[in-house]
Amino acid sequence: MTTPQRTDVLVVGAGPAGSAAAAWAARAGRDVVLADAAVFPRDKTCGDGLTPRAIGELERLGLKDWVRAHTVNQGLRAHGFGQTLLLEWPGGSLPDYGSAVARTELDDHLRTTALKSGALGVEGAKAVDARLEGGRVRAVTFQRDGETFEIECERLIVADGVRSPLGKVLGREWHKDTVYAVAGRCYVDSAMSDDPWISSHLELRGETGEILSGYGWIFPLGDGTVNVGAGTLATTKRPAEVAIKPLMAHYVEERRADFALSGEARMPTSALLPMGGAVSNIAGPNWALIGDAAACVNPLNGEGIDYGLEGGRLVVDLLDTDLSVTWPATLQEHYGEAFSIARRLAGVVTVPRILPALGPAGMRSDWLMTLALRWMGNLVTDDDRDRAARVWRWAGRRSIALDSRPPFT
Repeated sequence: MTTPQRTDVLVVGAGPAGSAAAAWAARAGRDVVLADAAVFPRDKTCGDGLTPRAIGELERLGLKDWVRAHTVNQGLRAHGFGQTLLLEWPGGSLPDYGSAVARTELDDHLRTTALKSGALGVEGAKAVDARLEGGRVRAVTFQRDGETFEIECERLIVADGVRSPLGKVLGREWHKDTVYAVAGRCYVDSAMSDDPWISSHLELRGETGEILSGYGWIFPLGDGTVNVGAGTLATTKRPAEVAIKPLMAHYVEERRADFALSGEARMPTSALLPMGGAVSNIAGPNWALIGDAAACVNPLNGEGIDYGLEGGRLVVDLLDTDLSVTWPATLQEHYGEAFSIARRLAGVVTVPRILPALGPAGMRSDWLMTLALRWMGNLVTDDDRDRAARVWRWAGRRSIALDSRPPFT
């Protein structure tokens, strides 16, 4: 297939955010090119979990039947401090079920959905530079198989992940003074691969028994395997002095009997995660960063797929506006308050002795943990009007007013 030389909308990065954006833009009748450095299918470091918020976006894309052909879960099994709680997804304005699909399959299917919607795919092409005129991106330079070429565009959507190399070219900065995560995952065979609950261990301990500021997870994939991972929170002041892959291997061995794990852990990978909108320079007149590139990751649970899918849909409605103004404002409107309070709370957890002090009290209350699940998972939408939603929004407003650097600034 001949590589196109120009397009209306160029999307760089074909993960959930980029593929969603490409699909929605193509369905809106625009000429779209969806480019990625990888050749699909490809793997990605992730817990593979799909929260009800992500499920809602997949349903909007017309993928409900495809999702439900995979494993379906009804909520979170929370372990820690001598307690185990079963916390059902709250439902309300969001679907009442979750799922988990390996990113190798999920991303490939979402990319295929974008192509079927009318986008043109370019694989194995790494975006290395951008040609700008007056702040507007006129073209992106790619490298592939030793060849360098340009694709001109009227509008650019950057969805190239946590490191966002093209975002850096455009001036993106990641501010590590707010909380970020170090996380790793692997795959293990399990007799509990069809478990209807995802599991989270909120009392994550290191190899010498110390409590760490983070959590471990086991997400059943319904195919004979589970995704097992661990993540710790950190800030510049309190860096995570943990080797994540040895920690993950230790966590697998700790859980082996409880979750009927068998065989070796496979495909271990790890990543640093910018969170809570802790980036600046996320948009220009005709370009915008979305998904992980814009640090649209929940600081309390590391979830980013839902925000990627949502952001891909939201940005398409703004393509004919000055994105340098409208895109940061849209992200702040949708996520600013929630991200502000979430990263403030996550930052508290990085303080030594806080988690051992508060964790046992929280785990003794089904009501409190159900509330925490809803808040931590950002399962509060603009349509929710109950007391818990009002308290969360009130806390977010108070929190963002105290921020020296609000999300996305």
